[in-house]
Amino acid sequence: MPAPPPQPLDLAPVGNGIIAGLFDRRGRCTWMCWPRLDGDPVFCALLGGEEPQDGFMECEMIGLKESRQAYRRNTAILETELEDEKGARLRITDVAPRFRRFGRAFRPPMLVRRIEPLSGQPLIRLRIRPKAHWGADKPVRRSGSNHLRYFSEDAALRVTTDAPLACLGEEAPFLLDQPITLILGPDETVPEGAEQIGQEFIRETEAYWLDWTRGLHLPFEWQEAVIRAAITLKLCTFEETGAVVAALTTSIPEAANTERNWDYRYCWLRDALFTVQALNRLGATRTMEEYIRYVTNVVAISPGGELKPCYPLVPSLAMEERIEEQLPGFLGMGPVRVGNQAAEQVQNDVYGSVIMAAAQMFFDQRLPRPAGEPLFRLLETLGEQAEARALTPDAGIWEYRGRERIHTFSAAMCWAGMARLSGIARHLGLADRAERWAKSARELHAVICEKAYRPELNSFVESFESDGMDAALLLLPEIGFLPATDPRFLGTLDRVGHHLVHDGFLYRYDMADDFGKPETAFLVCSFWYVDALAAAGRTEEARAMFGRILSCRNHLGLLAEDLDPTRNQLWGNFPQTYSHVGLILSAMRLSRSWEHGLWGG
Repeated sequence: MPAPPPQPLDLAPVGNGIIAGLFDRRGRCTWMCWPRLDGDPVFCALLGGEEPQDGFMECEMIGLKESRQAYRRNTAILETELEDEKGARLRITDVAPRFRRFGRAFRPPMLVRRIEPLSGQPLIRLRIRPKAHWGADKPVRRSGSNHLRYFSEDAALRVTTDAPLACLGEEAPFLLDQPITLILGPDETVPEGAEQIGQEFIRETEAYWLDWTRGLHLPFEWQEAVIRAAITLKLCTFEETGAVVAALTTSIPEAANTERNWDYRYCWLRDALFTVQALNRLGATRTMEEYIRYVTNVVAISPGGELKPCYPLVPSLAMEERIEEQLPGFLGMGPVRVGNQAAEQVQNDVYGSVIMAAAQMFFDQRLPRPAGEPLFRLLETLGEQAEARALTPDAGIWEYRGRERIHTFSAAMCWAGMARLSGIARHLGLADRAERWAKSARELHAVICEKAYRPELNSFVESFESDGMDAALLLLPEIGFLPATDPRFLGTLDRVGHHLVHDGFLYRYDMADDFGKPETAFLVCSFWYVDALAAAGRTEEARAMFGRILSCRNHLGLLAEDLDPTRNQLWGNFPQTYSHVGLILSAMRLSRSWEHGLWGG
């Protein structure tokens, strides 16, 4: 198999909280699940091997010489410029509409593509080649007066356009002498002209994103990086239910030629906590409100408050893991998995994750409806589960499939949930409940410090049964378990650095798992290390590592889950919410204040 390209994940997401497409550097849409983020990928070329012949949408420029790509400032609108060997140029603008229309949120499962000539006489060929049932079937195509329909037994797409329909249908080249618009969406009549509605949707969507970013509370430094990360997190939320997906893709391997291929198009309660935390820090609290609505539905369908680690976008649906063999995989590196077996695991940290995500709802006076005693009583059922499970074995934050242990981080997150319940109860004036949860938290804290700290190593360890190291231990100060200046944590920080930092980046753990030892660095762990260094006063080291991570982003400033430090290649599902959360939180921790930046010289 030939070597992969220098940066396999030079992709750009375009979405609206319902759907999202991924576009390569030439503007080819190689991935889009429809009609929502966890649906069947009508564009699946991303997992179609090295030279997929279908499963994409593209505007091919005949004689292409070079391409340039960027987002419109502070938006999720993508612009790709193509130039041919004779100097002719064109611009492709891709947008997923979202704005307020008819008094409500308008975010249809739709992509709008506008192609306009900039100079010369560009010669182009339009190709739209959707697939169905995970690449197994080719939809039937039918022509209309100004549209093409692609339909299978359970879905139908319509492309409404003012482009020459015969050229589009036959994929015949034609000269681009005026702008053309393609509207890809549900099989519904578009009453207005394609040019008119395309221009309106682009204009209104741009206004939406500019208004949204205007409300962000940004750090003084690294503002562009933080804005792009925040918009990307927003694209990974499914706003109909409030779920937050871990990534927009499935089965991008964690490293080249490995079977570490997972489906991340679901809501991990732990990942969502960190996403909500990052957006809250930026002042974008609506995601938290929508996510709490999602979580309350999850708890309502969960007997006795027993939670799974992850759920589908509609939480009552199933997500059994299976392999789709008709797709060869990313660069031919299968298998392609749909669903995720992690939903069947026991991961005890989820109880603390949900309680922590909800805690701000009780204290933030900006919210139109701050939370009260009903939500607290609901969270108490999760606290009872945390109390019962804290000192029992689980699969841990890294979802080991072959073993269970009493993981230090899982136990500490159970402690965090109980400690937050005590604080919420105090805030609500429920003194007896506050003391009840404070007592349980104190007792658990003592046990964790006794069983998970090794005096001879001057370090906490990954589990009660093992002396291995785990990058999640870096989060102990973040969740309030220990101050960052506590000698026990400083010793842990040193040991994590000694055992888990390789080639300048942090790996998750130092033990073999079900597939051997990890071959790539897990990017959010490097951000955790940045935060821990900064909290411990090692600011110069923290800023140096933060700079190294930023240099590994793709051409549009985005991150996947993993990094091969030896080749500076991104791997893993994309874009990864965890990684962008880490970028935001580290930037806010490291940045100079606005006062210092503007007036301090």
